[in-house]
Amino acid sequence: MTQALDRQFDTAESWRETGLALRAVLGRTPLVETRKWGKPCYTHAGHNIAILQRMNDFLALMFFKGTLLDDPDGLLEAQGPNSRAAKRLCFTSVAQVQAREAQVQALVAQAIAVDKAGLGVPAPDTPDWAPELRDRFRDDPAFEAAFFALTPGRQRAYNLHVSGAKQSATRIARIDRHADRILAGKGLNDR
Repeated sequence: MTQALDRQFDTAESWRETGLALRAVLGRTPLVETRKWGKPCYTHAGHNIAILQRMNDFLALMFFKGTLLDDPDGLLEAQGPNSRAAKRLCFTSVAQVQAREAQVQALVAQAIAVDKAGLGVPAPDTPDWAPELRDRFRDDPAFEAAFFALTPGRQRAYNLHVSGAKQSATRIARIDRHADRILAGKGLNDR
């Protein structure tokens, strides 16, 4: 595994030097480097703590339970408007990685402590289901049963996808397009 990750870091087309600098910083923590989802992932006691993400405009160290970390310097940011648990620390240069080493070390120590304590991100409030989904639940009990048999994350993904459409007709079309997948127990992004 180490050779594959070494090769991935050495041949990276984007953020190569910045990634190597961040890898060196993370190598001075108790985290174990592995590869998951095709990316360098950092674990502790077998639990995911953080993952390296190469984006077009920056390199990010994403903490899986970032919302539970104290961030006095305000460095962590949500990945997007629908992110609940993960937060990331973004870098655009080797100098920035070096300047933030102490903060990275502190965030890693906190993330390990959060994991050791067994803390989890609180469950979300009951979702505000798209009206067209509620109508489908009412009209199609098999669809409703299949939908609620999905994991909460898959339910959320479908709800965000459906409710993201501006027009009711488009929301209904999205439900119809994915009904067979839902009935088969598959998530929006499952293959």
